[in-house]
Amino acid sequence: GTQWGDEGKGKIVDLLARSHDATVRYNGGANAGHTVVVGGERFALHLIPSGILAKDTDAIIGNGVVVDPDVLLEEIDRLKERGVDCSRVILSDRAHVVLAHHKNEDRRRESALSAIEGGARIGTTGRGIGPCYAEKAQRGAAIRVADLLRPLVLRDRLTRARLLSPAASGLDIAAEADRLGKIGERLRPHIQDTTYLLHDMLGQGKRLLFEGANATLLDVDHGTYPFVTSSSTTALGIGPGTGVPARHIGRIVGVVKAYSTRVGGGPMPTEDAGKHGAQIRERGNEFGTTTGRPRRCGWLDLVAVKYGAMISGVTELAVMLLDVLAGFETLPVCTAYERRDGAKTDRFVPDADELSGVRPAYETLPGFGGEIRDVRRREDLPAAARRYLELIESFVGVPVRTVSVGPDRAQTIEC
Repeated sequence: GTQWGDEGKGKIVDLLARSHDATVRYNGGANAGHTVVVGGERFALHLIPSGILAKDTDAIIGNGVVVDPDVLLEEIDRLKERGVDCSRVILSDRAHVVLAHHKNEDRRRESALSAIEGGARIGTTGRGIGPCYAEKAQRGAAIRVADLLRPLVLRDRLTRARLLSPAASGLDIAAEADRLGKIGERLRPHIQDTTYLLHDMLGQGKRLLFEGANATLLDVDHGTYPFVTSSSTTALGIGPGTGVPARHIGRIVGVVKAYSTRVGGGPMPTEDAGKHGAQIRERGNEFGTTTGRPRRCGWLDLVAVKYGAMISGVTELAVMLLDVLAGFETLPVCTAYERRDGAKTDRFVPDADELSGVRPAYETLPGFGGEIRDVRRREDLPAAARRYLELIESFVGVPVRTVSVGPDRAQTIEC
């Protein structure tokens, strides 16, 4: 994702997965929500890679993901009920486990930040992602997936968690160890050393598709800090999140929503809090897959997109939800920022305080009318829609190879 997430990555992964042997998640957790529509049927996925919906494609959850085992099992059960073969779900034994005290700590911190004058909350999903990553770095009480199959280790880690984490002070160690042990047995058929598995697949000439969660502007290092997530969300995160080095990565698809959205706190230069933002939200059904929260909406910010493409080394773009913009008389596109001192820049500002002080400078394009969901060739799009795509290409300096004109898998233009 080249923006703040929710760009439509799930659909792109679903489309690409059919020509790959495995799809691999490498970061994040159940805070991510990827939606795929196949034949009018909607699938909402949070942990399992979107490629699970492609027949015969393995869905691998890498070591860089933090896994809520309850959510994972619920997701597996729901997919099975809908006829999806979940024997293809493979879980890294080194992935860290999100527990109840992580979620409690997440909500406690957000509540405390909200009480600060001016409202300083980050706007997390409350899924325990940040506290789990923090415990991973602190090491003392962290639990990995492999530990779910080791009763003595599990009890030891839970004992440490109760000592070290105030959110776990009331933890019933025996009951929780028993519960997690049973979950581990259910997950046992899915657990593997995914690093060696992936390298074995590469050695056999198999094709891997890596699926990022969240997006560049939420990256813990390169995003609008501190209003970011807790993991490496760009293509740079593939190595540490899976054990696969950069030399194996060739094609990098940057997913671009045709307008801008953001969930949670933090600056968003092109946000439109008026009628246009509301129209985009309604037309695009811009409500969070994970939380149901209404997304903040606004016009396309190409300064941000170009930065996102640069950080990940994007080789091609996929422009999503172009159909949502049909019917607007004009389409403002941000191509520069005006700083507090009046100076203009076409460089993104990955610092929340600085970014909150910029004003967007727009290039206004004519809008396009009519229904485009049945269009399957770029040359058959309205002239104004083609011009919109051309501006994206010329500004970012990367070709648009895919255009989504509707939610369904079939409503796609391959350029």
